[in-house]
Amino acid sequence: MSAPELTVRIASSVGAFDRDEWNALGGNDNPFVAHEFLTAMEDSGSVGPGTGWEPAPIAITDDAGRLLAAMPSYAKGHSQGEYVFDHSWADAWHRAGGRYYPKLQIAAPFTPATGPRLLLSDPSLAPHLLKGAEAVCLQNQMSSAHATFIEPAQLPLFEAGEWLLRSDIQFHWFNRGYASFEAFLGALSSRKRKDLRKERAAAVEGLTIRHFTGSEITEAHWDAFWVFYQDTGSRKWGRPYLTREAFSLLGERMGERIVLILAYDGDQAIAGALNFIGGDALYGRYWGCTREVRFLHFELCYYQAIDAAIARGLARVEAGAQGGHKLARGYEPVQTWSAHWIADPGFRAAVADFLERERAGVASDQLYLGSRTPFRKSD
Repeated sequence: MSAPELTVRIASSVGAFDRDEWNALGGNDNPFVAHEFLTAMEDSGSVGPGTGWEPAPIAITDDAGRLLAAMPSYAKGHSQGEYVFDHSWADAWHRAGGRYYPKLQIAAPFTPATGPRLLLSDPSLAPHLLKGAEAVCLQNQMSSAHATFIEPAQLPLFEAGEWLLRSDIQFHWFNRGYASFEAFLGALSSRKRKDLRKERAAAVEGLTIRHFTGSEITEAHWDAFWVFYQDTGSRKWGRPYLTREAFSLLGERMGERIVLILAYDGDQAIAGALNFIGGDALYGRYWGCTREVRFLHFELCYYQAIDAAIARGLARVEAGAQGGHKLARGYEPVQTWSAHWIADPGFRAAVADFLERERAGVASDQLYLGSRTPFRKSD
């Protein structure tokens, strides 16, 4: 019996694929590669024409048309919304007379959370997907392909394809079997324990904190959160990445995987944080406020996230990119990874040299930061 014939193809959207087939490849652990999340980005206009994120998912099907492997990928006209910064690469290539954009971005849009980037029914299909991405770049005169926030288990697949690896640091909180937030505080040094208690008390004075999930989240909640999100987005990025409709679609399609945390002064919501529930992690994504309250950002984004993770028995909290201030609040330094394919051999060699030097610095930083955690030192 002959082996089935495989077809590698590029589609115009994730919505072009059957939801159940896509999700069977992506699994249930990571919400950001789910069909529901990716199509909410498409259907809301958060990605697509005019955004610089043109959906270009690459897939492998068999001769019966069954989906065997896929990667969420986008033709990018800029380097915004990625959280792995390659602006210096773009500048260098432009100065050399090249054209860096468009490039191929393999990622969950606007989401610096680790997860699978190759959605596979069988690991043996990984080389075909990677070669498919390279072929898309060459056929469309793209300078490069970039897979960002790759889960560590998939790094060997990219290494085997001779993609260049890049590392960075995030801060994650780890649940070491804590029964409560107080149990977590017990693992900290006395001074840090007191500091966190004071921060929490100051943040919530006169306020009420509420958690909403699933059908509890109403359009009124999304309206309030949209105001918070717009304020943060305009300050950080110039304009928000997501449209208002994106939040409604996320609530409609995957509300049971969302924890929306709002701070109320009486009946008025004044701040909020949006989290997604994974198989073993809580992912903090967006935050905003209409009134500045000291320590409220830490309370909603970090401490309330810890409470929610403990209540659900989750192993960790990934609270987003950057943020050395997370270290003092019990979040520990963790290396994150991306992989890069560069079409031009000379440019590739220059990037490889840069990455080798950068990785040494990142590893050194992680060791230093790891020594500065607030946990009690063992005798």
